[in-house]
Amino acid sequence: MTRRELLAGAPLLAAPAEAAAGAVERWSVITIGNLSRNEYWGEPNDKAFRDVLCTTTLIAGKGFRLLVDPSVASPEGMAKELNRRSGLKLDDITAIFITHEHADHVAGLANFPKQPWYTSALIAEVLNRGNQFPKKLEVTPDLLFDAVEPIATPGHTRSHYSLRFQCDGKRIVVAGDAVATLDFWRDRRNFYNAVDPAQGTRTMDAIAKMADIIVPGHDNYYLV
Repeated sequence: MTRRELLAGAPLLAAPAEAAAGAVERWSVITIGNLSRNEYWGEPNDKAFRDVLCTTTLIAGKGFRLLVDPSVASPEGMAKELNRRSGLKLDDITAIFITHEHADHVAGLANFPKQPWYTSALIAEVLNRGNQFPKKLEVTPDLLFDAVEPIATPGHTRSHYSLRFQCDGKRIVVAGDAVATLDFWRDRRNFYNAVDPAQGTRTMDAIAKMADIIVPGHDNYYLV
C-alpha cells in the first residue's frame, strides 16, 4: 500500500513527513467562518439559525499561492474577500485545496477555473460524479509546492484531509472541519453531523501533537 493510499483510507491519522521548513513565507485567513447552529451559544442542532460560512485560508510561498476551501459562491464576493485580506485577484491564486466534500467548503470553487483543484482521492471521486463543477478535481500530491503537506484527518467525514506546514518557526494545521471551532476543540467534541465522532476526537488529539497554531473550519485561528 502506498502512502497516499494509506492516507486516503486511514482509519487513524497517518504520521506525516515534515514539510520543508521556511518554504511557506506567509499565510492569512481570508474569510472567518461560522456555523449555521452552535450549541455553545445555546442553539439546538435541529434548526439552522444563519447561513453557514467556512473559513478560507491562503498559504503563500515562493512561486505559489494556495487557497484552501474557497467559501464565497459569487465571483464578485470571493474576489472582494480575497483582495480585502491579501491584495490579490482571483487569477493570482496558483491552486485550490478542498478539505472535504461538504457544500460550504466548495461554494467558491467554480470561481477558480484556471487553477488546479486538489483534494484526497476519495473526495475527488465523490465530487467528480455528475456535472457539479466545470472540471474535475485532482488527487493531491504527497507534498504541495514542496511546502504544504496534506494529511488524513477522518472523523467529520471518512475522507477528510487537512494541511500542515511551517512558517515563522510555527507549525500550522489548517484543519477544515476536523476542528469546527475553538469551543469544540477545547472539549474535543465534533459538530453534530460528524460521521464518526470517536474517530474525530482521536484526530483532534493527533493534531494537538503536531500544531502550534490551528485554523478551524468555522472560526478564526488560535494558538494550541
